Amino acid sequence: MRRIFVRIGFLAVLIVLAFGASAPVWASGNDIQLSGTLTREDFRDLTRQLGFAASYFPLAPAAPLGILGFDAGVEATAVRISQNSSFWQRAVQDGNPPEYLVVPRLHLQKGLPFNLDIGASYTAVPTTDISIIGGEIKWAVLEGSAVTPAVALRLSGTKLFGGSEVHLETYSADLSISKGFFFLIPYAGIGELLVNSRTDSATIRAFNGGVDFRETQNLTKWFVGLKIAPPVIPFSFVAEADFSTVTAYSIRANFSF
Repeated sequence: MRRIFVRIGFLAVLIVLAFGASAPVWASGNDIQLSGTLTREDFRDLTRQLGFAASYFPLAPAAPLGILGFDAGVEATAVRISQNSSFWQRAVQDGNPPEYLVVPRLHLQKGLPFNLDIGASYTAVPTTDISIIGGEIKWAVLEGSAVTPAVALRLSGTKLFGGSEVHLETYSADLSISKGFFFLIPYAGIGELLVNSRTDSATIRAFNGGVDFRETQNLTKWFVGLKIAPPVIPFSFVAEADFSTVTAYSIRANFSF
C-alpha cells in the first residue's frame, strides 16, 4: 500500500514540475510556431507526438459506472517529447522545447443502462487560444464481479481548436481489462490511435511552393492504471501511464457517486 501512494505522489510531483518545464512552449501567449525549415518528415514526427498528447486518455477502469454512477474530475497529463529533436526545435518560437508537454483537462463520465458509459473532456492550454475537446463511449462487454474481471471496448475522439499553425483530430479504439480489490482497481489496455493533422502556415507554404502539409498516422498504444476509490468518501483518484512512440503520465482527482 505504501508503494502505491509513493508512486502516485511521485507522479503528482512530476506533473507539477512538468507544468513549470513546459512554460517556454506556451509563454507570452504564443502558440506553436513552425519554422520554414520544417520538412514534411519533421511535420509527420511532430504531429505524431503532438497528436498523442492531444488524444483521449481513459483514466478509468473497464468496469461500468452503473446507471447512477458519475465521475467529475480534473486531471493533468505529462507527455515526454523528443526535446532534442530537430522537429520540435523547428516548431517552437525560441527553438528550446521543454522535456514534457503538459495537458490539463476537465473530465466527466456518466454511467448509462446496458453497461454503457459516456464521457467528455475539455482542455484550455494556458496563455493561448488553444483548446481540445474530447468524447468517448465505452461498453463493458463483461461488467466484472467479485471473482471475475471487467472487460470493455471504448471509442473516443478529440479535436484541437484555435491552433494557428497545426490542426489536429484524433480517433481511437481500445480494449481494457480491470479487477477490483477492495478500494483498489488496477487496469490495463491496448488500443489504436488515428491522428489526422495539417498545417496552413503561410511560412510553410512559402518554403514549399504553396503546398500545405497533411498527414494521417496510425499509432498503437497500451496503458496501465490504478483507480483508488475509498468507500466512505465521494472522491476517487486515478494514476495512469500510456505508452506509444512517446510516454505519458497522468493523474486525476474525481468527485464520484
